[in-house]
Amino acid sequence: MKRTFFVLVAALAPFHGVTGAPAQVHPWAPAGVSSELFESHAAFDPRTGDLYFVRSSKSFSGWRILTSHCNGKAWSTPAPAPFAANGTEADPWFTPDGKSIYFISTRATGSQKSRDLDIWRADRAEDGHWKPAERLPAPVNSDEAEWFPRLAPDGWLYFGSNRPGGFGKNDIWRAREASPGQWIVENAGPAINTAGNEYEPLPSPDGKRLILMADGGLYESRMTPNGWSPRAKLGPEVNVNGSEIGALFSPSGNSLMFARDTGEPKSGEFFVWQPQGQEAWPPTCGVSPRQATSARR
Repeated sequence: MKRTFFVLVAALAPFHGVTGAPAQVHPWAPAGVSSELFESHAAFDPRTGDLYFVRSSKSFSGWRILTSHCNGKAWSTPAPAPFAANGTEADPWFTPDGKSIYFISTRATGSQKSRDLDIWRADRAEDGHWKPAERLPAPVNSDEAEWFPRLAPDGWLYFGSNRPGGFGKNDIWRAREASPGQWIVENAGPAINTAGNEYEPLPSPDGKRLILMADGGLYESRMTPNGWSPRAKLGPEVNVNGSEIGALFSPSGNSLMFARDTGEPKSGEFFVWQPQGQEAWPPTCGVSPRQATSARR
């Protein structure tokens, strides 16, 4: 199974670092996590610091959610997520309080078909263990694929979907639980969606920005009094070849991690963009902050 990426020509947004020069992007390839396969869609557990991520084949198929723990010296050998089930699973995301994790899965059918991907949520028990995951009800989930569930600070759950009624192919949608068990679902609108594909929406921690992965790479929209502004493509320091996916904000919202298909021999790898200047994120393991800073120069 593979998401297909098409390169579009779009206006470049003028994102710059604190010096006024374009902010640089650096790779993040921790030993024990980085492999010859495709790593993407990172998420850090706010309570334990554990890293959850997706590993797939070099051709970006066979997605599985893995987790790794920092033992103080190194990241542990990645193992299946504690809530893993049969089928394809991807796109993990923690709520800021660490009480819940959202992800997509075909576990209801056990198939590898993308149209069977639904949004699931697992909640934490009082002892810290994960309760059995639950599938979100219709109309949040549909008979088509759902992608990349991300909860905004205002309570809207943003996600991608190939369901009918959009502006094109896959679109960005959002859902809110109006009352227990009763959900409102609506399209995110023409400022975000086009006749092409929009897969992955990421609201910023303060809710004022939206990063989305669409045909051609990563874009950004900003919240205005009238809703989301027309999206603008992030600059060439981020969008190198249009394969950029799986964006994740740091808790401050000042850094952005994503994955990019770098081709042979390593395929998908993580990268970090810090347009506001360096901050101590992503978490280091077995490396002092001074060593981590030196390694990036």
